[in-house]
Amino acid sequence: MQGVEKLRCSFIGLGRIASLLEDDPLREKPCTHAGAVSANPDCVITGGCDNVRERRDLFSGRWGCPVFDNPVEMLEKTDPDIVFIATHPDSHLEMTQYAISKGVKVIVCEKPLADTLKKSREISSCHEKGLSKIITNHERRYSEDYILAKKRIEERTYGDLLSVSAFLYMGKNKRIIDVMWHDGTHLADAVMFLTGCGLKRKKITGRLGSKTGTVHISAEAGKVPVLIQCGAGRDHLVFSFELSFESGMIRIGNGIYEEWISGESPYYSGFMSLIKKETPVLEKTGYFKNMVKDAVRAAREPDYNPVSTAVDGYRAVKFLSSLK
Repeated sequence: MQGVEKLRCSFIGLGRIASLLEDDPLREKPCTHAGAVSANPDCVITGGCDNVRERRDLFSGRWGCPVFDNPVEMLEKTDPDIVFIATHPDSHLEMTQYAISKGVKVIVCEKPLADTLKKSREISSCHEKGLSKIITNHERRYSEDYILAKKRIEERTYGDLLSVSAFLYMGKNKRIIDVMWHDGTHLADAVMFLTGCGLKRKKITGRLGSKTGTVHISAEAGKVPVLIQCGAGRDHLVFSFELSFESGMIRIGNGIYEEWISGESPYYSGFMSLIKKETPVLEKTGYFKNMVKDAVRAAREPDYNPVSTAVDGYRAVKFLSSLK
């Protein structure tokens, strides 16, 4: 932004999502907080903090900024406008409080918002009280494919949304409940984003503490029934949704965006079938780029409320906490 001073951005936690994943040759770039900040002309990286020296050295070498092993010292010396918190969830509240005490305008906090419902509520309350604008990095809210799917729902392109089926598999040896807390937070928030409603647990079939098998979670987003299937024992990653409408379907997920419309069946006389439409190919979804752009707007515009707030993050943790 010509003639306007760049926003100072600092980072607490310098691991994979903060910076290291930029080395993944297959991921859409930018795919980290630092990568997205570096690519934004309104921002400058002013510092990073981590208790692991190797990560500090890598971060400093890549982004050319000072690094620290103490978050309070970093906040005092770098005086950031925006702080990115990418530490373990059990420290998110403490790091948020540090940033607020130093007058940080905008805080971007990794998911899940915290490791407990109580801590999540406290962080959400800080946002609601206006102590700082707190963004939860639920990246699907910033992803162009999910934004397009939400537009289809709101415009009733295929009629009313009648149900949502969600699928989450994340490797062979993780407990299903841990998978839900790791990526299920994205899944729960994506359902709430798409439907515009909170997500309420109804029934669970299967053992959440197991490292094998499949758990089915029946839920509801407003009046829309939601079925979540989360499993272990697979050697692959799946994160996807099927949105079922009166006259069509949308499949969306990691590497997937398809629209299907109801038409005269080529297989059965007198029936209608779903027929796959020509769908625009989104080479880039802009998920991290759009998130940082939103943080910049939040810092520049006093009355602006971000797309993905700590209130949304709290709602996702509230759903996860109900899975008992």
